[in-house]
Amino acid sequence: MLAATAVVTPMFFLGNASGHDFQFHLASWMDAAGQWREGIVYPRWAEWANWGFGEPRFVFYPPASWMMGAALGSVLPWMIAPGAFIWLTLIAAGMAMWKLADQLLPGPQAAAAAILFAVNPYHLVIVYYRSDFAELLAGALLPLVLSTAPRISRGEWRRVPLLAVVFAGIWFSNAPAGVIATYSLVLLLLVGCILRHSFEPLVAGGTAVVAGFGLAAIYVVPAGWEQRWVQIAQALSENLHPSQNFLFTHSNDPEFLLFNWKVSGVALGLMLVTGIAAVFSARKRRQYTDIWWMLVALGAASVLLMFRPSLPIWRFFPRLRFVQFPWRWLEPLSVAFAFFVAAATNLSRRWRSSWLMIGLVVGTIAATGVLMVQDAWWDSDDVPFLEAAIRSGHGYEGTDEYAPLGCDRYELPGHSSDSEESSPAATPRVAKFDSESGKIVSAAGVRIHVERWSANQKVFAEQSSRPVTLALRLLNYPVWEERVDGERTRAYSEPTTAALLLPLGPGAHGVEVRFRRTWDQTAGAAISAISAIGLLLFARRFRPRSPAALARPRNEIRGSKASPVSGA
Repeated sequence: MLAATAVVTPMFFLGNASGHDFQFHLASWMDAAGQWREGIVYPRWAEWANWGFGEPRFVFYPPASWMMGAALGSVLPWMIAPGAFIWLTLIAAGMAMWKLADQLLPGPQAAAAAILFAVNPYHLVIVYYRSDFAELLAGALLPLVLSTAPRISRGEWRRVPLLAVVFAGIWFSNAPAGVIATYSLVLLLLVGCILRHSFEPLVAGGTAVVAGFGLAAIYVVPAGWEQRWVQIAQALSENLHPSQNFLFTHSNDPEFLLFNWKVSGVALGLMLVTGIAAVFSARKRRQYTDIWWMLVALGAASVLLMFRPSLPIWRFFPRLRFVQFPWRWLEPLSVAFAFFVAAATNLSRRWRSSWLMIGLVVGTIAATGVLMVQDAWWDSDDVPFLEAAIRSGHGYEGTDEYAPLGCDRYELPGHSSDSEESSPAATPRVAKFDSESGKIVSAAGVRIHVERWSANQKVFAEQSSRPVTLALRLLNYPVWEERVDGERTRAYSEPTTAALLLPLGPGAHGVEVRFRRTWDQTAGAAISAISAIGLLLFARRFRPRSPAALARPRNEIRGSKASPVSGA
């Protein structure tokens, strides 16, 4: 807790560290919290994205981080919600690392490993430079995968439900981290197979992976199926592709190059310290059973994947490219770093030397953190600006990869005001589409009475003396269901922005546009429920028997009657 407090302390004086993804996450939190107040428990459509035209952001972005952020913002001022999120997540990361280290290391060394992982240099990069709250949350769970995999390799099938829950938790937090966790777990299980000369670890671990994906199906199935309706390929465009983000890359973009070399310097230092610590701890690797070899393999793979010679691996292995940034493999390397440094200090016969080594590493991390604090972008205006943008009905900027097909979001009304200090008035909820000019114009001559306009439902009455095509402040997406006077009808997309166009005849009409529940959402929820029930039954079947039950006589366990002469 003290280490996590040290990380967030600058925020009390400098405001929030406004990293690359700060506005994206805060906007998602505020949007989700607003929908909770509307009674929408699991939001799917981000109402205020794209300047109020919306986007299916919550279908594709894992829910754990934006739900946690929305919950914090619902009980705390939005200004301090980011710091609270970071503080709680770093504490969770330390607890998870302690759970891993405490199995094999003495108490002080396990505590040292927990602190080293919680405030490791890559976590500081995320906090001060990137503001990727979802990746930070997913990384906090990664040590639990490492603590469970060796036990499963030893044949402890009762650990399968725990590994499945942790694995699902990572996928619920961050998709790139989920890909990393999947490949990391496969590697750990392969090492377990080699050490045990058996395929049983792969079978048990594979069961956990399948069950974990089953638990996460409520998110994974809709996200996988509905990708065909959005421009998901934009997630790998330009500087977001792995080939452009290896360590010490070259680029014509000065800002991109500057950040890459900063994170490359952090990576090089982390690799150096981890390698030295692994060599020193190798003398007693037999005491650490499988975990030493697993961490060595994971650390070596992480290092390899951060350099350009690994490009064929990134191209060949399925979905690996969606990690986007190879330096994201610093997260599993940080687990190895924390464990090996703590284990190496345990080899010293003099406790002063051990604590001197820990102090030197912690001091180096602290100095790195101070440099990052001085170099980070601190901003106290981001949160009030987003609050005002949503309160005024203007909305916030959308995301390229979540834009529906055919949508050029840069042509949407409101985009040009992104850099203004104050948000202008919201664009009209209902306008008119002029087929002759091909433009959206004001709804002059049309009477509009809005009865309800929420994230998932738009209800209004329309009256016009002639046929008209209405343009709603809403992007057309296949999930929307349009009804006119209670009858299903078909909407169209505006050619440039994909705004929803609804043709109506003359007279008065009642219009309802509703975000319907699709089969993929139902199937995902059903698979998650079935998986959860299956894991509960599995855990009950393999639960350890209590010492009292083991000590009971066999005939009593079987329910047979006691002998009539037993009291003689």
